[in-house]
Order: sequence, then C-alpha cells, then structure tokens
Amino acid sequence: MSQGIFPVQWHEESVRLIDQTRLPAEYSVVDIHCVEDMATAITTMIVRGAPAIGVAAAFGMYLGARDFSGSDLQEFFAHLDQVATRLRQTRPTAVNLFWAIDKMSTAAQACSGSVGEIQAHLLQTAQKICADDIRTCQQIGAHGLTALPQTPEKLRILTHCNAGALATAGYGTALGVIRSAWAAGRLERVYADETRPRWQGAKLTTWECVQEGIPVTLLADTMAAHCMQQGMIDAVVVGADRIAANGDTANKIGTYSVALAAQAHRIPFFIAAPASTVDLNLPEGTLIPIEQRDPQEVYLPDTHRICPEGVEFYNPAFDVTPAQFIKGIMTEFGVFPPAQLEAAIRSHLSSGNQG
Repeated sequence: MSQGIFPVQWHEESVRLIDQTRLPAEYSVVDIHCVEDMATAITTMIVRGAPAIGVAAAFGMYLGARDFSGSDLQEFFAHLDQVATRLRQTRPTAVNLFWAIDKMSTAAQACSGSVGEIQAHLLQTAQKICADDIRTCQQIGAHGLTALPQTPEKLRILTHCNAGALATAGYGTALGVIRSAWAAGRLERVYADETRPRWQGAKLTTWECVQEGIPVTLLADTMAAHCMQQGMIDAVVVGADRIAANGDTANKIGTYSVALAAQAHRIPFFIAAPASTVDLNLPEGTLIPIEQRDPQEVYLPDTHRICPEGVEFYNPAFDVTPAQFIKGIMTEFGVFPPAQLEAAIRSHLSSGNQG
C-alpha cells in the first residue's frame, strides 16, 4: 500500500495533506488553500518529516504567490519575500524547508515573464519538487539496501521516529530502505521506537508497516539498548532533519541515545536522507538550531496530565548525533562515510548528477 501513501499532493487547485495528527485512529485529509494555512499545518505537524515539510513549503510558496492579484513585478517579488519569511518561521531545524523556499524563490527570479507566467512556473516547480522527492527516496532505498549488513539470515532493523512515506512525498527515506529490504526478501522484522513525546514511531511508522504487511514490533524508547544487548537488532536506520557538512546529524529527539547504544554493541548505525538535507553551510552539528516545542507535548500526551503541577519542562524536538557514531549516510547519490559526505555531495551537485 506504500504506493498509495502520498502525504502532500496538488489536488483541485489546493494542496491536500494527510492529517498526521489524527493517525492511526483516523485517516483524514486537509485541503490547504492559502499560505497561512500551510504555515499552520507545518507548525502543528499536520505535515511533518523534513522532506515532506520541504515539499509542503514549495507548494506554500506557490499558494502565497497565487494570492497576489496585481501586475507590478517589483510588488510581486516583495510579496513573495513576505511569503518566504512567513514559511521560514514555521520549523527552524528541518533544512529541507529552507532549501525548498530558496529553490522556489530562485525559480521565480529566473522566470522572465508576467506575474501570471511566474505564478504558473512556480506551480510547475513545486510539482516537480514533489515528484523528484519520490524518485529520490526510491534511489535512497536502492543505495541503502546495498550498505546493509550482508548476512545469511534476514535482517532485523531498528528505526526511530517516522522517516517513511508520511515524512516525504512518498516511499520514505529510512523506511524506504526498509521497504527495499522487504521487497528484496532480506528483512525479517522492523523494530520501531515509540518516539516520545509525540509518538511518531508508535503512531506513524507502525501504521505504515501494517499497511503493507511488513512485520513490525513496537518498542518503548527505553528498550532499544536492551534489545541490542539481547542480539535482537542487526542494524539501525533513521532519517534526518539536518546534516552538517561533517556528517553530524540532527534527527528526532532520542536518536543520539540510539546511536550511543548501537556503538556500544557494535551495531551499524545509518542515516538515510536526501542531499537536500545536507547543509553545506554548517561545518558541524553544534551549529544546527534545535527547535524547542510546547511543553504540553511532554506532560499532556493524551487527555490526562502525567505529572503534578509545579514541575518544569524541557522539550527539544531534535538532538544531534556526532558523525563518529554514524557508519554511513544513505543518499540518492550513494552511501558515504561522514568524512566523505561533503566532497561527494559537492561533486554530484556540481556535475548535475541526480543519482
């Protein structure tokens, strides 16, 4: 069923999003007609996952451009800058958001024509970004499969958070690698961390696996190291929200703990992400901005408060895993050790090679 999971789609003059805040209890969609609604959808995590946020932001740029009804180009570009500023305010860590906004702005500037012609070009550009993301994820899955441990037995892979079709335009990054392993007959089981405080692993990754019959076992976040100690895990594959030039990687909070446990048990730990997630402007991970979210996510995970009044809270959405704990970074161009990542990405981007 993965071929039918498309969380961000252009549909009848609006952007149709799968409302991920309602899964797995309810599958519903939200139609977005204006940039402010898109900004709200990104902030509230109706749409989430770095690549999906990028695709949503691209469509958000078009929706904002479409709202302009005049013909003066200078006024139009000033308006488009305001749209870009609004979208940049939504999620600070996921670099794909900024990559997509910049790509749309560049496309607008490069288009010589009327306001209407530029608006039409922006829609085409957003649609291409969406289609390219699906193709990119499939390439990541193919390359990632070759880097997984070569064992006579089928693999048991641990993942953290959701880096599946729901986190992209379709197919997924980390879960795309897992899908490729399943299709190749090399996967025995997925172990999915629940991913507190928003439960993306429990709610989303397990949902995706169930849709297509991939065996999946849900773990509380505190169980990963124990499962490694018991010999239950052969490899770890997770996604990323921003990768520094040296390979340091920001991903959902709790990822660093998993990487440390994997290192201690000599289990290969992989990142799966498109090249657009690599921020070549940041030399190392301490410079990655970490989003701080509403503390209510911690103390009110459902309808009942889980701690007494007077408790203080700390709710970073992401942590940074240093490159030294990462065996390889799976991209659409291939799989690279962190030390080789920057040179490989620059080489492929300069040559125009798309994998």
